[in-house]
Amino acid sequence: MPESSYFNLENEEVLKVLREIKESPELTQREIATRLGISVGKANFLVKSLVGRGFVKASNFKNSNNKVSYLYVLTPQGMEAKARATYRFLRQKMEEYERLQAEIQRLTQEVRENGIPPDTPQ
Repeated sequence: MPESSYFNLENEEVLKVLREIKESPELTQREIATRLGISVGKANFLVKSLVGRGFVKASNFKNSNNKVSYLYVLTPQGMEAKARATYRFLRQKMEEYERLQAEIQRLTQEVRENGIPPDTPQ
């Protein structure tokens, strides 16, 4: 799949990767994948895409096992992208919440109209 067709700041996984990197810059791509419940390949793709777009900077360092690892740091552009994406997802989740509240009210009313108290187990 071409990078441009999948990578999108509207993608919730991109925001989650940005969050993980901000909170724990020393995480490996494997650890990011585990935390997010995605494949290592997908984590690699997302991290490389963020680095390629200038949202994340990768620096080499030697870890406690004396192996070369990467330290991922959000750049100023990455911080701005994360803030914008967070705002978009907050707005989206609030809209979803309002739709769910309305649906719950409709279902509760329907259940009451059928003579079943809404908290009765079936």
